[in-house]
Amino acid sequence: MKKIAIVTGASSGMGKEFLKTIPDHTDVDEIWAISRDKKALEELQKEVTVRIIPLAFDLSEDKSISDIRKILEKEKPIIKLLINAAGYGKFEKTTQISYEDNIGMIKLNCEGLTGMCLISIPYMEKGSNIINFASVASFQPVPYINIYAASKAYVLSFSRSLNRELIKEGIHVMAICPYWTKTKFFDRAVTKNTIVKKYVAMYTPEDNVKKAWKDLKKEKDISQYGFIAKAQVKLCKILPHSLVMRIWEKQQKLN
Repeated sequence: MKKIAIVTGASSGMGKEFLKTIPDHTDVDEIWAISRDKKALEELQKEVTVRIIPLAFDLSEDKSISDIRKILEKEKPIIKLLINAAGYGKFEKTTQISYEDNIGMIKLNCEGLTGMCLISIPYMEKGSNIINFASVASFQPVPYINIYAASKAYVLSFSRSLNRELIKEGIHVMAICPYWTKTKFFDRAVTKNTIVKKYVAMYTPEDNVKKAWKDLKKEKDISQYGFIAKAQVKLCKILPHSLVMRIWEKQQKLN
């Protein structure tokens, strides 16, 4: 029975960086790479020696999860690793973002991620791992990144609870909570009407992923990279969120 890793959002950013480093950390026969960009997925084979299976799906669509489920039922692989990196955000006033994008963030960031977990777990065994992409924004309400931050709060809560539920099966779940990271995420998040423009620090996918592998080995349920990111999370646990939001708005000159 073949052993596989599945990576969503695999065509760019941290999803791609994770995919490139999988062979160094997990013994698998194939990597199933999922994103909307089929051409970019096919190019991934140049990056690794492990066989890449490109699967072009939009995980914000219910049919995509259903179709992937059918492929799993047919192939019956052992899933050693699931990395849910697919997701997007919009940096703007909620009521000025299109209805399609507001709901789309929820469908991809929450429903798509949850769906991938639910259809994958039956094919996992003791020692299998799930890495779900949350965010530093998971720990606080963020005006003008509202629905994105709320969706990532869901991911963080879901992942930590799921990790506890799967202890007896020997399946580990970790939420990675990146700070601002230089990826193509901003190509979609930032528009000409974007209000959020100040980034205190900007990290790299390589640093985040390297830290995540170390934290996964230690069986942590949360992975964070960077002093500023960790400091912000600690402050968000201490300070009233009303104050945290005021500080955020002042930082972005939104008062």
